[in-house]
Amino acid sequence: MTEIWLRRFYFGLVALFLAAPLIVVAGVSVNEKQDLAFPPVGFSLAWYGQIFTDPEWRLALIHSVTLAVCSAAIAVAIALPLAWFLWRRIAPWANIFQVLGLAPFILPPVITALGFLSFWATVGLFGQFFTAIISHAIFFVTLPLVTLSLGFASIDRSLVEAAATMGADDRTVLKTVVLPLILPYLVSGYAFAFVLSLNEYIVAYMTIGFTTETLPIKIFNALRYGYTPTMASVSVFFVAVAALVFGAIARFGDIRRLLGAMSSDGN
Repeated sequence: MTEIWLRRFYFGLVALFLAAPLIVVAGVSVNEKQDLAFPPVGFSLAWYGQIFTDPEWRLALIHSVTLAVCSAAIAVAIALPLAWFLWRRIAPWANIFQVLGLAPFILPPVITALGFLSFWATVGLFGQFFTAIISHAIFFVTLPLVTLSLGFASIDRSLVEAAATMGADDRTVLKTVVLPLILPYLVSGYAFAFVLSLNEYIVAYMTIGFTTETLPIKIFNALRYGYTPTMASVSVFFVAVAALVFGAIARFGDIRRLLGAMSSDGN
């Protein structure tokens, strides 16, 4: 019994240590006055409202959401046929395509961002908003690729063979058998890419600079004029969105499988 309580106490301390920065930021975000004091002086949620009411912060929020929604959709659109091809074509050389899909996320973000900067500057499109969308899609394509690969691996191939035996072509098999089975993995891959794109700074900055402000870029720009609790409220907002998205995935999806755990039968 003593050992159990000691273990709980230890993990409680670890959890508190990990949560301490977020607790401080959350406390700062509710200061009544425009001050980064902790513990907070007074209590006010006005700084959260400023994210949606202040024109500059609201525009940055719209840019961030638009960037995340579009780039995650493109990332899934790239990853789906690639994962489908890797699942249908079991051959050593096919793994080359998987390595190419993983490459952007394996490289350090700064190196990848510099590569995007060089490319867009060379073709004369640096600073265009769509370049950030494409760059984020390429940078985060690994996430839906991994989740979709897990989804395809969980499919019983006998179902596909049965459908083919009954006369279904590849398109019909994909639409009626495969897509319904991998839908949770597809949604999870989109959610992962969406959340990370929403928070990403370095690639967005290297592709659009200060021509279009996302929330991370807006925070960096605002630091030049001082510190306000609005920055802390945006940070808490990011954490809340990530918690809601990943909580929904854990609630409605197979989170153990998505994290790489194998089922009891070894598949």
